[in-house]
Amino acid sequence: MFRILIAEDDAALSQLFSRVLVRSGYLPFTAADGQEALDILEREYIDLIISDIMMPRMDGYTLVRQLREAGNTLPVLMITAKDGFSDMQQGFLSGTDDYMVKPVNVNEMVLRVGALLRRAQMINERRQTIGSTVLEYDSMTVYQGGVGTVLPQKEFQLLYKLVSYPGRIFTRQQLMDDIWGVESETEARTVDVHINRLRDRFRDNPDFELVTVRGLGYKAVKRHAE
Repeated sequence: MFRILIAEDDAALSQLFSRVLVRSGYLPFTAADGQEALDILEREYIDLIISDIMMPRMDGYTLVRQLREAGNTLPVLMITAKDGFSDMQQGFLSGTDDYMVKPVNVNEMVLRVGALLRRAQMINERRQTIGSTVLEYDSMTVYQGGVGTVLPQKEFQLLYKLVSYPGRIFTRQQLMDDIWGVESETEARTVDVHINRLRDRFRDNPDFELVTVRGLGYKAVKRHAE
């Protein structure tokens, strides 16, 4: 049974989320703020976090940022009353995986939770699938229509990172730190070069494309069938 941590200071909303998750076969834990969520994480195994932004003591942005800085890759679904682009931008840049705006459709929330858990499981298995395209980490190979293409290590790692989180924006610096290492002296524009190579390789791929988000960085998006 998957264990879900809800960080939400609205007690009624927290109880609602808990009831819905229980009905869907999940085991919920609740925290009234980010600090309490961290305390729970120290003593409980958690598979996914649902977090509000505005909370006492420690807000959702800080919670997610501290987790990512500590190397914790738990999937996070951020739920908030803030619907401005800048708020969404800050949420994704802090390291959240998905974002919903209140009032929340709880049925949609359950669908998103399931999608995030499946994605996390595939990443742990070192194999990622998007449409008919399969990325196998151990062999650095991308399969399309049964045909495999072995990529240079950095290109594969960059593509795998982006495809593992469709729609999530990564800054150049985030990608540099994750793939080349925080101590690397390689210029951030190296990411642009590798992105362009990947675009050339997979220009006709029916399942995904790599998109530049001006002023932010890059993301992989799923292509929709015509």
